[in-house]
Amino acid sequence: MNSVHAAGLLAALAAAGVAAEDAPAERRNFVACPVVRDTASVPCWLAEYDGELYFLTLQTDVSSPVTPPWLGHRVLVEGRPAPPDRPRICGGIVLEPVVLSVLPELDASCNTPVLPAEDRYNLSFEPPRPPGPSAGRLAFAGAAAPPAPAEPPRSFALRYDFDGLIVFRHAAALTAIFDAARTRKSGRLEITAYRGSVLLSNGTTLVEQPAIARKRAEQVAELLRGAGLTDVEYRVRWHDEAQRADGDDAELRRVTVELDP
Repeated sequence: MNSVHAAGLLAALAAAGVAAEDAPAERRNFVACPVVRDTASVPCWLAEYDGELYFLTLQTDVSSPVTPPWLGHRVLVEGRPAPPDRPRICGGIVLEPVVLSVLPELDASCNTPVLPAEDRYNLSFEPPRPPGPSAGRLAFAGAAAPPAPAEPPRSFALRYDFDGLIVFRHAAALTAIFDAARTRKSGRLEITAYRGSVLLSNGTTLVEQPAIARKRAEQVAELLRGAGLTDVEYRVRWHDEAQRADGDDAELRRVTVELDP
């Protein structure tokens, strides 16, 4: 099995004949240059892999559950193709669910101009939000937590982009943890972080950077303390060994938070 960090991604993908265990056929895990297609309503993002075009997401704000890619950067795409009877969007096969992780290195080959709008690709639905600045905020500011259950949960899980830390979409989850700890009058929080890997459809494996689990665990603790949750004992742990990839790997990149374990 060929295990590489994202910094050596391009060389690994170009290496011919380097095999790993086969990725599940129903999955599409690949790295590609994203492309924007204009429409009459809202632009959409696409990517090509193995001669096929895939729809990634709409051009939404950064608080969306799926953050759009960046022009000039490759993106790691993890998803499962929708059933054949599901209509294409913007000409691309829909992946559901889809997880997108922008790779930080600039890539000069990701230079395809914005594709022009065509009537056959116009979307039949409204943009996901009205024009104007986003109301999203990093960490807690402006976060709208999901409706609280009758009794706050004791366990939470935060999912991450590849090599990623906290982003705008984590705001609601962090707020829910904070509120549950306060409601339960928790005396102890156990934060555990994991490092992931991804089995690509071409047989190669990407492994997250060695220190990412520690960074994730410490960042969550720091954000909760900074928000005012200071009257609890923090137990912060992380697993430096990468979780074994099997093709369905987005769930491996996570932080779990347990209240009064």
